[in-house]
Amino acid sequence: MRLFPRLILALKSKLVILILSVMILTFCLGVIIFQTTQVTVAVAKDGETETVKTHAETVEELLKEMGITVRKNDELSLGLNTPIEDGMKIAYKRAKHVRVTIDDETDDYYTTADTIDEFIEEENISLSKHDDISHDLDESVKNGLHLDVTKAFEVSIDDGGQKQDVWTTGGTVEELLEDQQIDIDKKLDKVHPSFDDEVTKDTEVTITYVDNKEVTDTEEIRFETEEKKDHSLEKGKEKIIEEGKNGTVERTYNVTLENGTEVDRQLVDEEVKEEPQNKVVAVGTKESDPEPKSEAQKPESEAKPVSTEADSDDQELQMTATAYTADCSNCNGVTATGINLKDNPNQKVIAVDPNVIPLGSKVWVEGYGEAIASDTGGAVSGKSIDVHVPTETDAKAFGTKKVSVKIIDE
Repeated sequence: MRLFPRLILALKSKLVILILSVMILTFCLGVIIFQTTQVTVAVAKDGETETVKTHAETVEELLKEMGITVRKNDELSLGLNTPIEDGMKIAYKRAKHVRVTIDDETDDYYTTADTIDEFIEEENISLSKHDDISHDLDESVKNGLHLDVTKAFEVSIDDGGQKQDVWTTGGTVEELLEDQQIDIDKKLDKVHPSFDDEVTKDTEVTITYVDNKEVTDTEEIRFETEEKKDHSLEKGKEKIIEEGKNGTVERTYNVTLENGTEVDRQLVDEEVKEEPQNKVVAVGTKESDPEPKSEAQKPESEAKPVSTEADSDDQELQMTATAYTADCSNCNGVTATGINLKDNPNQKVIAVDPNVIPLGSKVWVEGYGEAIASDTGGAVSGKSIDVHVPTETDAKAFGTKKVSVKIIDE
């Protein structure tokens, strides 16, 4: 009887072992079958490739197994519903967030472009070579990139009379001129608007180059005529005792130029190099005893007053007139009474012999009009005058002529 229970126990142990062996064999067979039925797929994620074995039926199932969620702007080489095949290659690239601010306007983008240049082209963002961009175009696009763009615009620069349109992204006038490599002397040159003003699309910059320099001119001092009464010489006749000679004076000026054109001249020094020598003329005073003339023999000018535009009571003289101008390089342009004819080229002035017409007299000259007797000259003596005209051409055209001269007042 004791043998039977032992036999039963042995049979149970063998059965358990048998069952366990079958289960282990089944599991191993299942593992072998599971592994042998998997397919091999290469997945490239953001440029890094990983080879995986899977029982997934579609690309979407495989990516979920790998913990990859495909978003709207991500790049995937195959559709999510594409069936999985052994040896398949799948490329996946996650989109990166990029924020772009152009002037004062900001937009957000998601892109899979590798470089900023590719991203700008992909999104059709309009840029010019003159625009200011916060990053280099060949930089890689990173998630969270903030691209800042300042658009360029054209402004006009009058550079000392030479006008040009240039591109700028703003800043101050001083920064604009530095960018354009325009050299300015801040102590002398004039710039409008000022250096600190901000540049806008409506800005027009004007540069005036100022230059100060000393200029020395040698100018002529016209000799004067000195008259001496000669009682041995008949009245009305003249005789030159000593010829006159012009002198020279060296004058130094401080000259101001703007864009190369003289705008101001100040006398700083004056030195007489050669004194002028006066012309000495003997004037006859000897009275003659002419036979009395009948009224019919008298010249018309004595018999009847000449009709003029001046008042009939004024003193009238018949004189020889020539013309001169202060518009010449060696002329100082200042008359004997101090009128500056260079500054007043249209001033009505005549040069006279002061012994005939006193300096400062107001006169009327036939064919010339009213003038001031304000100057003298070496060639002006007796009954001759020299009328001032604006240019040498006018002086030549005037020539030499006989004119009536009336002294209006002295």
